[in-house]
Amino acid sequence: MGVMVVDEHMVPVREPYVIRMGGWTLERYLREAPEDQIWEFVRGEVLMHSPATAEHQDLVGFLYWLLRGYCEARAWGRVLMGPAAVRMLPEVIREPDVFVLRQEDMERARGVPLEVVPVLVVEVVSPSTRTLDLREKAEEYAQAGVEEYWGVDREEGVLWVHRRRGDRYAVEGMREGRLVCEAVPGFWLEVGWLFQTPLPPVAECLQAILSQGFSMF
Repeated sequence: MGVMVVDEHMVPVREPYVIRMGGWTLERYLREAPEDQIWEFVRGEVLMHSPATAEHQDLVGFLYWLLRGYCEARAWGRVLMGPAAVRMLPEVIREPDVFVLRQEDMERARGVPLEVVPVLVVEVVSPSTRTLDLREKAEEYAQAGVEEYWGVDREEGVLWVHRRRGDRYAVEGMREGRLVCEAVPGFWLEVGWLFQTPLPPVAECLQAILSQGFSMF
């Protein structure tokens, strides 16, 4: 299904947006949602996201390669990135920017949608998705059992860290300092890395993480 978003003068919209389209079934979503764009299904609605900016993709790639490099070096879990449909709740399918699966769930991570709950989810927040990412998705991820959820708001310079405490998240906003991940054993990062322009070299950051995190296993 092709969709073009235009203004009242039929000029394509350039600003970031999220469009909600009602009246969809899960079966239609799985049949018609494009594989190369982020479309999510939430209780009868499809959410269509605008194309990502280069800055957004740079940060997603930075976090993906940090986590993937770490998990491969430690032979722990599997790291994936969007667009990849994950069933978080029976009627909720999200496409997280980056997510990590537990070691024991790797063999079940097949097909569309993935029927596994990530141990860690990371979303890069934009002005058009701030409420969606930090409220709606946070509630769903907590209900689904995601142990840890990061919302990286580069525009505001805040990393919102959500950690499960019982059936809810405890939330901490970090602008600097070291974040030690609870969901992926031994992984950490300096929050300031996420807000540098340009982003620091992935290889150097990964080397620092691996050299200081080994003793935590």
